[in-house]
Amino acid sequence: MKRREFICVLGRIACPRRRTIIGALAAMALLPIEVSDAGWLSDVFKSSSKPAKSAKQAKSPKHVTSRKPATLAKPAAAPKRHTVKLAALGPVHLSPAALKPVAARCDPTKFRIVLDVGHTAESEGAISARNVSEFVFNLRLAKRIEEKLKAEGFAQTKLLLTEGKARRSLVKRVAAANNLPADLLLSIHHDSVPDKFLEDWEFGGKKSHFSDRFSGYSVFVSRNNPDFKTSLSFAELIGKEMKAQGLEYATQYTQAIMGRHQRPLLNKETGVYRYDELIVLRKTRMAAVLLEAGSIINRDEELKMSSPERRDIISSGVTAAVKEFCEPRWAMLGPL
Repeated sequence: MKRREFICVLGRIACPRRRTIIGALAAMALLPIEVSDAGWLSDVFKSSSKPAKSAKQAKSPKHVTSRKPATLAKPAAAPKRHTVKLAALGPVHLSPAALKPVAARCDPTKFRIVLDVGHTAESEGAISARNVSEFVFNLRLAKRIEEKLKAEGFAQTKLLLTEGKARRSLVKRVAAANNLPADLLLSIHHDSVPDKFLEDWEFGGKKSHFSDRFSGYSVFVSRNNPDFKTSLSFAELIGKEMKAQGLEYATQYTQAIMGRHQRPLLNKETGVYRYDELIVLRKTRMAAVLLEAGSIINRDEELKMSSPERRDIISSGVTAAVKEFCEPRWAMLGPL
């Protein structure tokens, strides 16, 4: 069968000479792109009314009857198959399953993300340069993130507050998260520095400490988390969105001066670090990420972290990351 006739049969369109281009476009939309002779595309667009000079012809489909008698000549060996990629359609050789949308990774109305408020009222975490506890910063930011997520349809967002001191409170929060159960856990913290970097100053008539040496957010994951791959994927999204908001990540964790606080940097673009020993990351049964939103021991950054504007920036970044994490994936056209 000639190429033009083949196109007419599959496309079910009339093929007078003046409609060659229209017929070709229709055939492109209906034909599988994986064909025996990739050169047919250029032949169609030449709009030639003459039959092809080549004696080699593709084998006709079984359900199509050729208008010409079969030739007795020995058929030529089938040419090498090619996959033709159209810029507008991507790889078009698709199985029927590929024509269906891939299920969404999560339904926002049912997806349960736990916002773990780092530390407790009894175990306050770091103390800022102006004598405010980390727990206060964590709670304010976590509440703002909760508001943003719920406003975007994530109605099952849960704020996790625990009581007690140190390790006991960590065990409680892990048990609480595992008992919900949750799909994803994000632990909210604010950063400080090792004691050896602290300097003395006085604020509000009280002795305090500061270190203006380091600043920035950082994101941590644990390789010991049962769903490390998902944890890392979400951490990357958070880091990317923080960067998109104009924030910079803390680089000091890569430096030898950090001693035992030094951590492997997994992505130098987004500020994602590996911290395998963190209980809240390795003991939870769902994907888990810890966000150090910024340094409150740095005097300038503390003022920024105290502002509603910075809380809005960070919460918008986290919300964007969650939305992207849950965005439905469509495979109808394949990669473009």
